[in-house]
Amino acid sequence: MSIKNLAPLRPIHSVPDLCMACGTCSAGCPITGMDGFDPRKIVRMVLMGRDRELVESKLPWICTLCGKCEYACPMGINIVQMIRSARGMVDRDKVPGQIHKGVELGLKTGNNLGLPAEDFTFIIEDVASELAEEPGFEDFTAPLDKKGANLLHTLHNKLVNTQNEDLVHWWKIFHLAKEDFTIPSENWEGVNWGLFSGDDDAMKIVVGRIVDHMKNLEIKNLMYPE
Repeated sequence: MSIKNLAPLRPIHSVPDLCMACGTCSAGCPITGMDGFDPRKIVRMVLMGRDRELVESKLPWICTLCGKCEYACPMGINIVQMIRSARGMVDRDKVPGQIHKGVELGLKTGNNLGLPAEDFTFIIEDVASELAEEPGFEDFTAPLDKKGANLLHTLHNKLVNTQNEDLVHWWKIFHLAKEDFTIPSENWEGVNWGLFSGDDDAMKIVVGRIVDHMKNLEIKNLMYPE
């Protein structure tokens, strides 16, 4: 199936063929010109049926998927889905960087770091205990798997791996606001690398895990880090 067919219609029912090459998408893109990237070029390649050339190029991976091009497009062309579709057509062993390895680790272990559950629990409890040593936060705890909490707090892996101080910032806000939150002890990763890699099946699994947490823990509100 071609990328043109994979990119679904926008609500206004515009199709990629309506591209006027006006350049509004390129003007709104924060990385236009970097390594030859231009959203308009992506659209034209798709319309011309040059799927294989696009898939084998580095262009789809330069995009940040911010969606500014799509928001700016006066014809409502689904540019982001075009790029995601192109990424999904790349052989998984040719996906650049650590993206696909992160997907595999996330599916296998519940997080993109491959961090065992006991190590995760230790980190959360250790950082929470350090915060509890600060004045005004003596009674702070970071509850895991608390049923009926108001907010499910999924995490970006960097908050657990290298940027614990940013995790503390969130917790301070929660504590002072008297927010009733909890963190899942398993499948806690909130960053969906399946989305970025164009792997729809993996993306659905990660989203499904979060939905399961919400249902099983009877939580109505979600804090998503991405």
